[in-house]
Amino acid sequence: MSNNSNTIAAILAGAAVGAAIGILLAPDKGSNTRAKIKENLGDTANNLKDSFEASSEVLREKFASATENFDTTFDEILSNVSHKADDVITFLEKKLADLKSQNAKYQTKKEA
Repeated sequence: MSNNSNTIAAILAGAAVGAAIGILLAPDKGSNTRAKIKENLGDTANNLKDSFEASSEVLREKFASATENFDTTFDEILSNVSHKADDVITFLEKKLADLKSQNAKYQTKKEA
């Protein structure tokens, strides 16, 4: 998780603990206190769920970006290799033509 996600989770956890302590120390009927605790737990669970979903979205975006960067880099490498292969083939074709020419001269001298 990123630092922002950790910070958000820590703030939410602190708020939940603070709210729980405040409710427990407040002079109120037990049934009211239990209802408030239940409500705060529900809010905290929703906040944590939202935080998790936001973090998941950030991770999905980063993964998509990394995948796109990889695809682009891979395509560039293939393009460069393709150009280099063409250069090598051209070089080898020239060398082959030179060898054929030298061989033809050799054959001509041998026949004479």
